Amino acid sequence: MALRDIKSKIKSVDRTRKVTRAMEMVSAVKMRKSQIRAISGRPYAVSALSILERLGASLSAMKHPFTRVSPVSTAALIVITSDKGLCGVLNSAVLKEATRRVAALSLPTDAISVYAFGRKGAEFFERRGYRIVEKFENVSDEISLSDLARVTKEITEAFSKKEYDRVDIIYTNFRSTFEQSAISGTVLPLSLHDIEKIVAGIIPEKGKFSPNVGLTMSHKVPASYTVEPSPEEVLAFVLPRLVSTLFYHALLESKASEHSARMVAMKNASDKSRDRSKLLTRKYNKARQAIITREVSEIVGGIEAMAVN
Repeated sequence: MALRDIKSKIKSVDRTRKVTRAMEMVSAVKMRKSQIRAISGRPYAVSALSILERLGASLSAMKHPFTRVSPVSTAALIVITSDKGLCGVLNSAVLKEATRRVAALSLPTDAISVYAFGRKGAEFFERRGYRIVEKFENVSDEISLSDLARVTKEITEAFSKKEYDRVDIIYTNFRSTFEQSAISGTVLPLSLHDIEKIVAGIIPEKGKFSPNVGLTMSHKVPASYTVEPSPEEVLAFVLPRLVSTLFYHALLESKASEHSARMVAMKNASDKSRDRSKLLTRKYNKARQAIITREVSEIVGGIEAMAVN
């Protein structure tokens, strides 16, 4: 390879590193904001969902529509991904978990409706022929509460009308800057087992919100509650908002995970480009030294030839 080509590659790698370094710093700033927002919302999400745990014994007795369990012939999926790539395996992990969830349902394509938050998830299911009921671009870090309320209302009403027999959610759970995991859970019908599973993913293992500092889900469940004005009126008001809380928290977790994964991916890219630049520089120096050595040898050989003559 000519010296000019090597030098051109070095400049190209350096320009790429400047871009990835800039993206890393931008993602780091967004990551900190998203992490604070997601972690600060965890106590509220845990407290809201703990209401369902305490009401677990009463819900079955009240026969609320949200607790209706029936054979699954139609289902809805809420899939939360990002609009952009360059965030490692974040989106592929969510889509892989969604594929596993779809396979477990064992339903035909036309029996599954998809609510996609993020372009990656929407494109994935559109290419496979699934019906996309709602599609939201997930570029902004600010979650649209109006869109969230509309989707929650639409899904809960459809479930109450038996248009869906089951509603699942797939998103990325933020564990730490370097660890995010794709998880899924059943939102409707509400059940104590699924609630405990979801809440177990919300509570972090370490930090100030960990169970060691009192953020636990151990509640003594009473046999029943006396509810006024009536159980039906109270639950009709509370349960949709608790479902909305779950959706909102999943969006916060996904956004924090996205920025964390992108920052780590860009840092790795910057480190790799730096190593590549050093390797090319070393190659350039060796090639240049070889040329200089050859030229010196030719000069010395010429001088010796002239001296002999």
